[in-house]
Amino acid sequence: MTTRPSPTATLRHDSGVAVLDKASLLLSVLEDGPASVPRIVALTGLTRPTAHRLALALQRLRLVTRDARGRFLLGPRLGEMAVVEHGDRMLAQAAPMLVELRDATDSSARLHRRCDGHRLCVAAAEAADGEKRPVPVRTAEGLWTGPVAQVLLAWEEPDVLYQGLVHARFTAAMLAQVRHRGWAQGSVGPTGDGATLAVPVRGPGGRVVAALSLSGPRTGPCAREFTAMMIDTALRLGEACDE
Repeated sequence: MTTRPSPTATLRHDSGVAVLDKASLLLSVLEDGPASVPRIVALTGLTRPTAHRLALALQRLRLVTRDARGRFLLGPRLGEMAVVEHGDRMLAQAAPMLVELRDATDSSARLHRRCDGHRLCVAAAEAADGEKRPVPVRTAEGLWTGPVAQVLLAWEEPDVLYQGLVHARFTAAMLAQVRHRGWAQGSVGPTGDGATLAVPVRGPGGRVVAALSLSGPRTGPCAREFTAMMIDTALRLGEACDE
């Protein structure tokens, strides 16, 4: 089993303003997903009072939020700022397409963008019997696991791709399979009884600008049928970028 290095070993936090450096260090931990205060302390070396105080301050600014278990994770404001920065016609037209895909598959349909080393769920149409804890729209997550991360990395330039693989739970060979197949699949849920499918959305010049995902108990058994629907939706989303 490979041990992932802590953020203190891989990132520089030397703005010259101590409190900003500590906040940056805390946020870097949350890039990999939700974390409790003890985990933040273990990975950053911050004292428990400092880590807790910073996390609560960032939560008040909506840069950090908390999940149902009380763990801290990257907050909606980061996603909102990225959406404003990278907003486009595709996003404006995504909502009805996601609703159409959800209704046709009885699964949760979501659109994800890549920004500054994160994946952002920028639009969603959740199924009634979808995941118990769906990812809130405009929440940022790390790019180290799951079909969405694989799709967002698989067609990147080699230097970006291999940098993304440093902490990933998937391999370069797996990304090569995604490129060959044209989509990615993975199980979800504590018992693995659900599945997530992801396909690329291509903008001008064929560049992958987003990932379209579908999650739910039916996506595994119906993967071939649903992937065809997703590719059609992804093509229409990509055409919106060219208008």
